[in-house]
Amino acid sequence: MKIDLTETTSSKINAAMVQARRDIGTPAVGMVLTLVIVTDEENAYDALKSANDASHEHPSRIIVVIKRVSRSPRSRRDARLDAEIRVGADAGSGETVVLRLHGELVNHADSVVLPLLLPDAPVVVWWPEGAPSDLAGNPLGALGQRRITDTYACEDPIGVLAGRAAAYAPGDTDLSWTRITPWRSMLAAAMDQQAFRVTAAVVEGEDENPSCELLAMWLADRLKVPVRRTLSAGPGLTSVHLETKDGEIVLDRADGSLATLRMPGQPDRSVALKRRDTAELLAEELRRLDPDNTYASALKFGVAKLESARAAAQAAPAGAEPAAAEAEAVAEAVADAEADTPSDAAGPAPAAKGGKSAGKAAAPAKKASAKQ
Repeated sequence: MKIDLTETTSSKINAAMVQARRDIGTPAVGMVLTLVIVTDEENAYDALKSANDASHEHPSRIIVVIKRVSRSPRSRRDARLDAEIRVGADAGSGETVVLRLHGELVNHADSVVLPLLLPDAPVVVWWPEGAPSDLAGNPLGALGQRRITDTYACEDPIGVLAGRAAAYAPGDTDLSWTRITPWRSMLAAAMDQQAFRVTAAVVEGEDENPSCELLAMWLADRLKVPVRRTLSAGPGLTSVHLETKDGEIVLDRADGSLATLRMPGQPDRSVALKRRDTAELLAEELRRLDPDNTYASALKFGVAKLESARAAAQAAPAGAEPAAAEAEAVAEAVADAEADTPSDAAGPAPAAKGGKSAGKAAAPAKKASAKQ
């Protein structure tokens, strides 16, 4: 069922939702959270489709906030709210409200959304693209316990990562981080099998891919070893090499679907490591509503510290061991990161062991098909 309301108010939208549930014979509210999507007309369809698919695992009230651009001084002065309500088969496993804000109302979106939130239920705010620099300081972001962005959708994803680190607040997360959960889990499981001592690492993937940078920062932060970032043609993240005194541990995924895990003294094995779509990534993020301290620690290590470590190694005096110079530079970068990171976010720093202790333990735009 779809209901269109023009020049309406939040109270009228609430009343219309209650009546719509009665009309389709489901007056009870069985939703577990409110998902607020802040987007534009161009990306609203894809974002809503992903949210509806994720709602089959997490029944939600989905509120889509679309800020309409005013083209004249008069239209900028006129505040108007239009809404589209979807319940039943048209709204996944919950209910959907699409809000279109016009004029001055664009600057007060939080006052429109607040009366529509489910009472006594968590709130998650998701920006599929165009997220603000300070998520927690944004009026809509302040409504949520969790704030989800996607750095891959930015024009300068590496630069945005630095800004995310500077403005991080507990509850922030990124789908670029979610994409590497299977990689982190697989690497942690490999390290659990034998007591390997990792001395260096290499992360290979596409240029300007924030997931590759986040994985490199996670390894540098957790293992306290030099990590090199190399480029490949993709798709996405293609391989990770962990150097040990017994040989290399290699996780290589050349085709974006099936990966090969090679470990010293063991036969090669094939593991499923497919690239997931946005709905799967979103569903994973909605399983966890507490702050992700491992993400915070990796993010605050900083891309700049990885770059400075490489530069220090290249500028080492003649005759110095490059690996030793880079390791020393990384150690200094790690110390700086720990000094900037709250104690609860830094976490223990042994070798990457145990899927839960090594990362966000279970867990994965340009467009979703090209992201991971």
